[in-house]
Amino acid sequence: MATKRTEKTGVIASGAATRAETAPPPRSASLKRKTRETDVTVNLAIDGAGKAAVSTGVPFLDHMLESFARHGFFDLEIEATGDLAVDEHHTVEDVGIVLGKAFAEALGDRSGIRRFGEATVPLDEALCSVVVDISGRSYLAYNVTTAHERVGSFQTELVQDFMKALADNVGMNLHMNLLAGRNPHHIIEAAFKALARAMDQATSVEPRVSGALSTKGTLSA
Repeated sequence: MATKRTEKTGVIASGAATRAETAPPPRSASLKRKTRETDVTVNLAIDGAGKAAVSTGVPFLDHMLESFARHGFFDLEIEATGDLAVDEHHTVEDVGIVLGKAFAEALGDRSGIRRFGEATVPLDEALCSVVVDISGRSYLAYNVTTAHERVGSFQTELVQDFMKALADNVGMNLHMNLLAGRNPHHIIEAAFKALARAMDQATSVEPRVSGALSTKGTLSA
């Protein structure tokens, strides 16, 4: 039986593949979006270890995105500046846009992914359920309400704007439902953690799937 030689290891048994030959391509993306209102850069690795470096100028959003990366096992770097003297809305929404586009680019044609994901996550008295379908079609059903308009200086209604921007630009159905909760910080953090776990599940590769998990043969709108 013939053998294969390499400079580094000498002799390898015939038919054995090197790590480089068998490793799947990295699912990652680096995107930048600059407008008159914001300047956002996102570096994303889907198959990561949950490492995050986030600086948006909106501390509560930074905290939520760090939690999202950690619990979804995504490596995430976000650098954003915006017209915060006017309002936080543009920055929060545009970060959602660019993060969504980064997921879409990193997933490519979405071949082999599980597509669907769901998670229910508690945080003390809060309990939130998230279900996603990375189908190529965007839809947001947002049923996460709080009795408070702010967490610190952060406007709680901006969470829905972020989720809409994310769902639209990933191209996914996103259903978020609050099952219990009183503290707005706990409620929003449970939502982000549930989103992370659901997206980790939906973006994971299913070895039994060949091509797109769809009777249409494609996961595009």
